[in-house]
Amino acid sequence: MTFSPLELTLLLLGSAVLGVVAFRMMHLPPMLGYLAVGILIGPHALGLAESSEAFHSLAEFGVVFLMFSIGLEFSLPKLMAMRGIVFGLGMAQVVLTIVATMLFGWTIATQLPPSIHIGWQASFALGGALAMSSTAIVSKMLTERLELESEHGRKIIGILLFQDLAVVPLLILIPSLGQRPDALVETLAWAGVKAVIVLALLLFFGQKLVRGWFTVVVKRRSQELFMLNLLLITLGAAWITERAGLSLALGAFVAGMLISETEYKHQVEEDIKPFRDVLLGLFFITIGMLLNVQLVLAHWWLVLVLLAGPVLLKFALIAGLAKLFGASDGVSMRTGLALAQAGEFGFVLLNLAGGSNLMDPFIIQVVLASMVLSMLVAPFIISKSDQIVMKVSSNEWMMQSLALTKIASRTMSTNKHVIVCGFGRSGQSLATLLGEENIDYHALDLDPERVQEAQTAGRHVSYGDAARRESLIAAGIYRASAVVITYASTPSALKVLHLVHELAPTLPVIVRSYDDTDLDLLKSAGAAEVVPELMEGSLMLASHALVMLGVPLRRVVHRVQTAREERYASLRGYFHGASDAGEEADLERLHSVTLSGSAVSVGKALGEIDVAGAGAEVTSIRRGKGRLDVAPDVVLEAGDVVVLRGAADAVNRAEQRLLR
Repeated sequence: MTFSPLELTLLLLGSAVLGVVAFRMMHLPPMLGYLAVGILIGPHALGLAESSEAFHSLAEFGVVFLMFSIGLEFSLPKLMAMRGIVFGLGMAQVVLTIVATMLFGWTIATQLPPSIHIGWQASFALGGALAMSSTAIVSKMLTERLELESEHGRKIIGILLFQDLAVVPLLILIPSLGQRPDALVETLAWAGVKAVIVLALLLFFGQKLVRGWFTVVVKRRSQELFMLNLLLITLGAAWITERAGLSLALGAFVAGMLISETEYKHQVEEDIKPFRDVLLGLFFITIGMLLNVQLVLAHWWLVLVLLAGPVLLKFALIAGLAKLFGASDGVSMRTGLALAQAGEFGFVLLNLAGGSNLMDPFIIQVVLASMVLSMLVAPFIISKSDQIVMKVSSNEWMMQSLALTKIASRTMSTNKHVIVCGFGRSGQSLATLLGEENIDYHALDLDPERVQEAQTAGRHVSYGDAARRESLIAAGIYRASAVVITYASTPSALKVLHLVHELAPTLPVIVRSYDDTDLDLLKSAGAAEVVPELMEGSLMLASHALVMLGVPLRRVVHRVQTAREERYASLRGYFHGASDAGEEADLERLHSVTLSGSAVSVGKALGEIDVAGAGAEVTSIRRGKGRLDVAPDVVLEAGDVVVLRGAADAVNRAEQRLLR
């Protein structure tokens, strides 16, 4: 079918929105929705969209901004802190996956028909693609399961970090492999020399230039100029590396590295995210368009073999390497299960290999299908990893029982103690104050390094997951006097509250949260107290300021206590500005509405307007220089300023009722 540029854009946007919504509803990554959309509307399925050169060029910018984001997250101190995992376990995983794929390709090369040729160059490129795992899927799952700081979580993140770094040389190597065999060594050497020269120039001169230029731009105080400058630097660095015969993505990675060393890193991350996500979505749609559904269905058995083979190989390889590097059976298996699937950069490298004519189109089709399927099953494998490990590993039960026994032995002699969930900075501060008051406590934390350090110093802390029933029982929940959740994670807090309510219904639980967004939810789930750190910080700031200004201490303390008793009602919501554009729509906000003479509410009592029916509330009414008491019988007049509070949609509905 032939579409105009506008019609094609609308088709892509509409399909992408529907696909992402559908996959979000199934709690699957949006990336899979983009791939599914590309398969559906592509030339091999419904044939609604053809893969054009212009479309590919636009989609390639998605990879550019993805590599820019990877460069932004590149941190030399973090890399050095995890160097054992990154350059030991991570490097071994990537190298051995490529070697195993090349050996497999060499073994089956003689079994394939003459029309399908797999040389060592194709095997190398395929190995690089299969070595990658999905950073988006794995990091999201680890965050939701609160396993980022666990022993297997640290190993997983370390391996993913090396995979991201390995993409850089692979982006240089794979296009060079498409050259004539007699010129391959010369091509690789020349590519390496150019890469070293260009990177040295960019890193040596670019560091001072970027920092100085960003300072000049920021002083202009223009968000538009800041964004234009960011795009210029990203695409400019990509252009330089492309002109040098290297990839666009390499230059973007270097640009991200340069900006990561400046103080503007976090602002840049927020500004670039919309461009990266949308353009990367277009890239995955183009990848989906490459998939020939009829061909895949005709060779479904081969797709299943290529799905099971690499997944099992990566699982066995990563689990074995983790075991070799000193991990327990349970940690090794969880690491292998999390990283067994394909990844985003696998598609990038596979697409690059296809563009360099290294692989037969048939091989690309079946490998592409198997990679998509492996990413579809990845969330289910990770979510069931605990059950899988328990069934497969013979000593995992013993290891967990031993850990629970250690917790129980440390808390056996304590009574009326406080169970501290999480031993980060907040948990340690709480433990210090409890110790000064001679109140017993026992903390549970999932960071083995932190637990070891604290135990050596004599702190009462054990390695354990507070969101597990067995850990709470071992920590003596039936003898405890209180539970305090010291980390700001609502999903985990709700799990702990459910377990505490089930095991010890009368035990008070104090929960820390970031702000007041989930305050009512946590209270209704059984929290005795919720401490929103943002609100408490505001209270402390205000109380110190009032005391310094001469307000009597007793009155200040009374105001603070009143605010807490009212669940911070007077502090909820705030006036949003242009800098708050990225805030979630369901957060409470304040909004001022000035009533003109034509407003429908003028001359009516406030109670007749039914602002509450719109989901908002009136916090104050200003008339002239004074304020009126908010009451249902207050008659509104032209010129009144009504201050509304509520979520964005509720405030908009209430404003409509006031004005027309």
